[in-house]
Amino acid sequence: MERRLLGWLPRRVPVVLAAVAVAQAVLVVVQADALARAVAGLDARLLVVVGAAVGGRAVLAWVASDVAGRAAAGVKARLRGELLARPGAGPNGARVTLLTRGLDAVDPFFAGYVPQLVAACVVPPVVLVRLGAADWVSAVVVAVTVPLVPVFGALVGVSTAQWTGRQWGLLRRLGGHLRDVVAGLSTLRAFGRAGHQSVVVRRLAEEHRRATMGALRVAFLSSLVVELVCSLSVALVAVPVGLRLLEGRLELATGLLVLLLAPEVYAPLRALGSRFHASAEGVAVAGEVFGVLDAPCRAAAGGSRAVTRRAAGGVPEVVLEEVTVRYPGAERPALAGVSLRVAPGERVAVTGPSGAGKSTLLAVVAGLVTPESGRVLVDGVPLEELDVAQWRSRLGWVPQRPHLFAASVADNIRLGVPDADDARVRAAARAAGAEEFIDALPEGLATVLGEGGAGLSAGQRQRLAVARAWLTQAPVMLWDEPTARLDVRSEGVLVQAARRLLEGRSAVMVVHRPALLGAADRVVRLVDGRLVSDASPAAARPAVRSEV
Repeated sequence: MERRLLGWLPRRVPVVLAAVAVAQAVLVVVQADALARAVAGLDARLLVVVGAAVGGRAVLAWVASDVAGRAAAGVKARLRGELLARPGAGPNGARVTLLTRGLDAVDPFFAGYVPQLVAACVVPPVVLVRLGAADWVSAVVVAVTVPLVPVFGALVGVSTAQWTGRQWGLLRRLGGHLRDVVAGLSTLRAFGRAGHQSVVVRRLAEEHRRATMGALRVAFLSSLVVELVCSLSVALVAVPVGLRLLEGRLELATGLLVLLLAPEVYAPLRALGSRFHASAEGVAVAGEVFGVLDAPCRAAAGGSRAVTRRAAGGVPEVVLEEVTVRYPGAERPALAGVSLRVAPGERVAVTGPSGAGKSTLLAVVAGLVTPESGRVLVDGVPLEELDVAQWRSRLGWVPQRPHLFAASVADNIRLGVPDADDARVRAAARAAGAEEFIDALPEGLATVLGEGGAGLSAGQRQRLAVARAWLTQAPVMLWDEPTARLDVRSEGVLVQAARRLLEGRSAVMVVHRPALLGAADRVVRLVDGRLVSDASPAAARPAVRSEV
């Protein structure tokens, strides 16, 4: 995974970091040599060289940090762009956590671990060469003990990767669940489930805390092992050097040089261990990022097959086979083994009491919700194998609570068809029964709305959403209570428009009021997530009236 992550770096970055590391190694040798001679010969002029070497190392460290930091920012921007451009399961909580907190964890890998890895590969050999020229005996001891540091570090690093992967997985789950809870807080409060969700969030937070503490314990253990190995290795060099100095078999300047250079051989490896632990979460995140980026590639073959079928068949057939959906923390599934076939050009109305799973059914067909089991077929091709963006471009979507943006009325209607002219936009508004109230606005279609459609009633927002779907002229229509919150007159206009709009198209409509049943070919009824009946509109009308 580290190798693939490194592949996202521009080629010039490792070259610059290697050049900086070589310069740092040379300055380390110059600094130690000048300091040893200054102390042994009591020559204060050499301290100027020492100061210059220290200053040069500081400048080089800043250069390496700046280059690595800019590279990290560039890689994160590219990864975010790839993730946002990749058709996936939609902007759910887990994906938001991955795009924000998740990708930020990649910073320590590029800004800390990569420069230190280059330094650990370059500095020890250069310093060891100078050490061998000064005292070959000490150089042999260092050369024998240096490999012990990465060996022991790798042994502990295996546990670190496991704990860090578990920690990130729990953080992603916690972030995704928390976002979903906040987004649906009003619904949870209405059904008295807010208290239950607080318990779930508390339990997830506790699991994440335990995983974090476990990862920290392993990191501290690794640091202890590496520090112990390095300290013992330096001691194996320092003790013989001290004895030889006492016996007069080694010059003072040489002995000081050896004592100054020996720790510098181990220093990059010691720092590499701590940087590895700091970057472990970023590596775990990268694994998930590449999993997301690889998924569309695996679906490409199925996608091309689906495009061929759509081109040949026009309006598609949509089939649900034993679809089950269960939301986190829910006691019962939102959909339980639902099987439904919508033939090309067939209009199916979905009825049932509140909470029966009607909106979830539409979300499954739109690819916004992934079933726990079962599958959705479009012209015989599983939905997960299709290009999600292309599939959604063929849907006319009217959600239960449509979102309007802080833009003009016309721009909100032409959201799915940005190049539509004003004439087509006005025709869509007229078909949805929205033209009258739009003309009453200060600037008509050019009137800029507040965020979320502030300034419009719920019924007016609903009609703009219907106009938006009408303008797309999509072959498949998914309508979630399009006549909800409309007065009787507007409802009649919309029903007449629906008959014209849905002709020759496949449609799945969630219906709470009987007026729209006349535009349907058949009616299915959901109760507690299960399909309990399939009837004609006339037979289903009394049941819908009783629910109203």
